[in-house]
Amino acid sequence: MLKLSLAIGLLAAVFSSSANAQTIQVRSLDQAGAESVLQAAKETAEKRKAPSAIAVVDPAGDLLAFERMDDVRPASAELAIEKARTAARLQRPTEEVEDSINRGRTAFVSAGLVSLRGGMPIVVGGDVVGAIGIAGRSKEIDSEIAKEVAATVSSAQIPASRN
Repeated sequence: MLKLSLAIGLLAAVFSSSANAQTIQVRSLDQAGAESVLQAAKETAEKRKAPSAIAVVDPAGDLLAFERMDDVRPASAELAIEKARTAARLQRPTEEVEDSINRGRTAFVSAGLVSLRGGMPIVVGGDVVGAIGIAGRSKEIDSEIAKEVAATVSSAQIPASRN
């Protein structure tokens, strides 16, 4: 009987302590935020007369919003999505990945990541809440648009949800 009482007491302690366990709140772009980022990127691309494919992803790299502007190569669609996904998952600009490869860090080539300029994480309040990927006519312009939009979004109040 003592063993049964101890077992019941131990189970009660385990279940009550897990009820008091802390949860982690994670910020992520919500749909409204993703649409705002997409619109900002489209406006920036139009100002530069640089039609682009634009992808916005959540922190896990899952697609939230996408647009391929007129006069953009079809392959740019997949490139934009993969650039955004890589930036989100690595939590750093894809420009850094490309630069690392150019300096001899070739392991990135076999990692299944896109190592082309134009992907940028979106950081709000110190948290990566998503990322943007731009694919258009030149890697330099892709990178500039992604940086400009990410900087603008990071300093503005973009809708994000807490999971």
